[in-house]
Amino acid sequence: MSDVVTGEAVALDLRLAQLPSRLTAAVLDLAVMAAAYGVILVIMFQAGLSGADDALLGGVAVSLLVLVFLVYPVAMETLTRGRSLGKMALGLRVVRDDGGPITFRQALVRGLVGLALERPGIFLGTIGPAVGMVVAMFSSRGKRLGDMAAGTVVLQERVPTRPLWTPVMPPPLAAWAPTLDLAGFDDALALSVRQFLDRAGELVPMAREALAAELVDEVRSRTTPDPPPGTPGWAYLTAILAERRRREEDRALRAAGRPGLPPGWYPGWPMPSGGYAGGPGPYGAPGPGQAAPYGAGQPGPYVPPSLYDRQPPR
Repeated sequence: MSDVVTGEAVALDLRLAQLPSRLTAAVLDLAVMAAAYGVILVIMFQAGLSGADDALLGGVAVSLLVLVFLVYPVAMETLTRGRSLGKMALGLRVVRDDGGPITFRQALVRGLVGLALERPGIFLGTIGPAVGMVVAMFSSRGKRLGDMAAGTVVLQERVPTRPLWTPVMPPPLAAWAPTLDLAGFDDALALSVRQFLDRAGELVPMAREALAAELVDEVRSRTTPDPPPGTPGWAYLTAILAERRRREEDRALRAAGRPGLPPGWYPGWPMPSGGYAGGPGPYGAPGPGQAAPYGAGQPGPYVPPSLYDRQPPR
């Protein structure tokens, strides 16, 4: 990911294209252009060009080279706002450094540098692609020579969707959760907690624990009562979200004239046949390697989500 700052000083969190996807797109583009170059040459020779003198043949070859390897990619990226056939296939797009769409000027500079140095380049010969790849590898934003000259960057537009995360009540907290007063737990805080729990496994441990402690303290200051002693922070935050979700769904069902949720049951649990009495009890003492028991709502080490607190998309 990269923070791109627009002309209005707004930071955009954008996903930079990785080198393998850029190489694949470049190979596809090169294959298309090489095939087009060969087909046009064959057609021209069949039309009677084979009998021309060497000077004319050389001029035609150079003109065709410029047409296929410069005019075509520049026109393509200009008309599609930063996409070639290869980039379309890989879900990539070229944008300006400030995140805006490229213009003809940026496309032309990229095309000229690409033709001269990188495809393989006119001046660097067969080592042009290798030089471009090495430059991109050592660039913090994956820029090749053409990107540096034009002030552009390649982004990954098509990103695999993440499974939707749904908070599900940890069974040991099912008897405590209904006693919660959630009047101070507003939408903004709920969104912060949800985003943290959804991405906690991607954070470095130090940052994860600091953010968890901050969120737990904020939630405890806005809700009552405190969780049972020994409750891990991740379970505390998950239970808060699950209880809030249960109350919202129960209200929505009753407002629609339908029966509410079964007593003691939470969304995400197997549907009971005659109600659900709750979980097996409070969390126990810390496991091996933990220096001290978790305090009330204290975060402690992150526990990876298990089957009951991460569900597939609904």
